Amino acid sequence: MKNFFFGVLILLACCSDTKKMDETADAEFIPTKLAELKGKTLGEVSGLAASINNPEMLWAHNDSGNGAEIFLIDQNLNIILTCTLTGVENRDWEDITVGPGPEPGKQYVYVADIGDNDAKHKFKFIYRFEEPTITQESKEIKISSFDKITFQLSDTKKDTESLFINPKTKDLYVVSKREDPVYVYELKYPYSTTEELTANKILSLPFSKIVAADVSPDGNEILMKNYDKIFYWKSHAPTSINAMLKQPAEEIPYEVEPQGESIAWARDGSGFFTLSEKNKDKKSYLYFYKRK
Repeated sequence: MKNFFFGVLILLACCSDTKKMDETADAEFIPTKLAELKGKTLGEVSGLAASINNPEMLWAHNDSGNGAEIFLIDQNLNIILTCTLTGVENRDWEDITVGPGPEPGKQYVYVADIGDNDAKHKFKFIYRFEEPTITQESKEIKISSFDKITFQLSDTKKDTESLFINPKTKDLYVVSKREDPVYVYELKYPYSTTEELTANKILSLPFSKIVAADVSPDGNEILMKNYDKIFYWKSHAPTSINAMLKQPAEEIPYEVEPQGESIAWARDGSGFFTLSEKNKDKKSYLYFYKRK
């Protein structure tokens, strides 16, 4: 009789695991190495975003101590275009996103100067400008026309390294890093580019060390990552970012990187990219996680 009940328990456990696999089928992504990061130019990459105006290309940038530059790269990690923001300091650029902006039909790049390791800066900055399109005439351009969104967090000074935009509403979100749990802050659109704003805390997440985030082009899926894990949310019906993040996150198997601080959805929604800073002891790669 004991053996009978033991067998029933095993069967129930197997059924439960199968059900769990079925329920998380949307979160199945297969990682592939696309290219090794070899050059020094992107040695401290901390932000990654898929381009809209330049199909199959990616925007990337380095963090503090580097120039005020963003780089358009292909999926072999070749730098196709270098864009320099004039008169701007890279205090601690930590993330980048591409999406809608003030003028309908145009796409904009948002560069987040939001890092603060020592929690000493009252204000954070987001630089917004029309997304450049590559031409045969130039491999380097200067960007002097851009908006500067200045804001503080609604509670206290702290480090943040993740920025994402809701493509449906244009609302911007940043996520704290050096606490457990982390908190999500929201800047509701329209946001002034002449006044000092406050990003309001909207919810907490039971994670720590979140270093990157992105929303899918249709606005129905969210990715976040720390150094060890990738977290995933999906809505099967129209809903808000707030409501989506209140649901339990799924965990996507992650090819752990030396210092992976960037994540970006592909524009066709077929998967997402990750890229790590360089490490003298370990190789860094551009990965693509293809949706299964």
